[in-house]
Amino acid sequence: MTDSTPDLQRRRLLAAGGALTLSFALPLRAAPAAALPGSLQEAPWLDAWIRVGADNRVTVFTGKVELGQGIKTALLQVAAHELQIDPGRLVLITADTARTPDEGYTAGSHSMQDSATAIRHAAAQVRALLHLQAAARLQVPAAALAQDNSVFRAPDGRRVSFGELVAGSDQHVRASAALPPHVASAASARRYIGTPLPRVDIPAKLKGQLAYVQDIRMPAMVHGRVVRPPSPHARLLGVDTAAVAKLGGVLEVVQDGRFLGVIADEEYRAVKAARALARAARWEVPAGLPAGRDTAALVRSLPSQPQQVLARGAPGASGKTLRASYTRPYQLHASIGPSCAIALLDQGRYTVWTHSQGVFPLRRALAELLGAPEEALRCLHGEGSGCYGHNGADDVAADAVLLARAFPGLPVRVQWMREDEHGWEPYGPAMVADVAATLDGAGRIVDWQYEVWSGAHAARPGRAGNLLAATLLARPFAPPAPKPLPQPEGGGDRNAIPYYVLPNARVTHRFQPAGPFRTSALRSLGAYCNVFAIESFMDELARAAGADPVAFRLRHLADPRAIEVVRLAAAKFGWNGYRKAARRGRGFAFARYKNSAAYCAVALEVEVALDTGFVRILRADAAVDCGEVVSPDGVRNQIEGGIVQSASWTLLEQLRFDASQVTSQDWGGYPILRFNGVPDRVTVHLLDRPGQPFLGTGEAAQGPAAAALANAVADACGARVRDLPLDRARMRRLAT
Repeated sequence: MTDSTPDLQRRRLLAAGGALTLSFALPLRAAPAAALPGSLQEAPWLDAWIRVGADNRVTVFTGKVELGQGIKTALLQVAAHELQIDPGRLVLITADTARTPDEGYTAGSHSMQDSATAIRHAAAQVRALLHLQAAARLQVPAAALAQDNSVFRAPDGRRVSFGELVAGSDQHVRASAALPPHVASAASARRYIGTPLPRVDIPAKLKGQLAYVQDIRMPAMVHGRVVRPPSPHARLLGVDTAAVAKLGGVLEVVQDGRFLGVIADEEYRAVKAARALARAARWEVPAGLPAGRDTAALVRSLPSQPQQVLARGAPGASGKTLRASYTRPYQLHASIGPSCAIALLDQGRYTVWTHSQGVFPLRRALAELLGAPEEALRCLHGEGSGCYGHNGADDVAADAVLLARAFPGLPVRVQWMREDEHGWEPYGPAMVADVAATLDGAGRIVDWQYEVWSGAHAARPGRAGNLLAATLLARPFAPPAPKPLPQPEGGGDRNAIPYYVLPNARVTHRFQPAGPFRTSALRSLGAYCNVFAIESFMDELARAAGADPVAFRLRHLADPRAIEVVRLAAAKFGWNGYRKAARRGRGFAFARYKNSAAYCAVALEVEVALDTGFVRILRADAAVDCGEVVSPDGVRNQIEGGIVQSASWTLLEQLRFDASQVTSQDWGGYPILRFNGVPDRVTVHLLDRPGQPFLGTGEAAQGPAAAALANAVADACGARVRDLPLDRARMRRLAT
């Protein structure tokens, strides 16, 4: 037995008679070269994630943010499970540049995979250290101790609390790569995870209490509004600010190049002043948008940088070859609540309340914008009313700090209007997918060729040039050149590599760094279009092979977990016993998000009225494998929400514009799914795998739902629609 064994270390700790501190982490120490799990790799100190107060309060820290996905609840459940403390006794602090670890962006379904994994390990190691210290303090074997929340009890009734154990000790302990053995062996004791827990973020929303950044009101807070150019390339010819400055309640009029803003003592006065400022500005508006062109022609006309991301086997297999092209238009995040931020400049330091998905990258960008050191800015996250990727949250924060710089000493609240959000947020890029496949005589795919054309899916802040306001200043910041996100996760090519067993396959990503609109991350990035295209084509191939669509997929899958998900979704839907009725059809689709996250299969039924073009989703069954399930309700909520959002994208949503500007300025110009379009029933079936790693689920359903919907429409109508959206106008054309 060596000095590093846990047993020997426990004996030494017990012999210390209570004189030890939390800095003795040797029992948990892994080999120095071992990579730390999740976000522990970037923030390897236990007190970055878990801190115990003298009052017994345990605070949990995460650099991830609540976007409505229920991550606050799930992270509390993970911490509670490892600390063996009731979740209600824990305090959770989300992304705050002054208090939490830097976990970059909350994106890509990484919160459970990265942050929850870090919290799990940190919490388990903190509890193990406290457990050993309690045994030493009470001079009993560690195995003899009982735990009641934050109190350890000896068999004779003596007790010691977490707070007493940490008093005067150093909690700044380096984490180890492994879970403590006693916790790992008790993985089956799942008191707080794998079971529903009421969402901690819901009550305030239901009661109309302070829940969002938009709800925050501060003493002496003033209100700002920003006036945008009529189009991104419009040139400001002149603006008369003097008359606006004289309006009632106006405190400041700000002009810096094409950046125009007002500050007033009341919000409606700021709105009126902004309207007056807009009337006072004279612009030259060039015509430069590609109006009237269909999506495929527009996308193919843009310069591209081809990169082969998969080359397997050799081309040229003989058999029956099918080809098809699929398109996705530019789409909005369409957040229900327009973006909002509050900024305060006080004694040379900025504080920003923001619903950005990445407070640390935003801080870097704002520091560059202001010419200030990062340490002079603090960004605190508050929920926004809608998000779904890189919407206007970061841009409105830039508006707020620029106005706060012009009016220091009081908090400046900037609330975007609907036309700001729709007209100026970064859009989800339009895409084209060309696919060809060859079937042999047995109906198996023997060759696969896939080419996807896509603009940038990653233009989030980190640099000032990623902020809208920075590009409008007299001395503007140029946007950084967009770059494709690399595989294995990818951006425009996310999920472009099929998860099926294909002996000969080539996949090419044609990245397009420039286009007519600013584009960035929209929920699931390129996976939505790629899964729509691949899974639609799988149905077309199944039909050509004379095979059932589910059986055809199973024929080409090797991963047992994927096979189980496909079979479960089909069984719960009643696929084999389905009886087709007039105007109705069924559809199926499967994907593993990013080929590394959650598995999701969707089966659904639609009813199509070709006279009106209305597509109604009657029911949907989804099967999901996301590893160990922490919050069953949370996973179901994510999948249900993903299906509904995907239905909206697939049936309705597309950006509209003329030669000079975006015309989708309101809900009339950009319709989204209404209550009469929501599926009558959505049922989510979970495959829980205790002990398996967490797999992200937040973006797992969007692609399969889109393809299942398109496949169901094709089954109902007998005609395939390959261009999104499947809106009423397009569906009515099928009847002619």
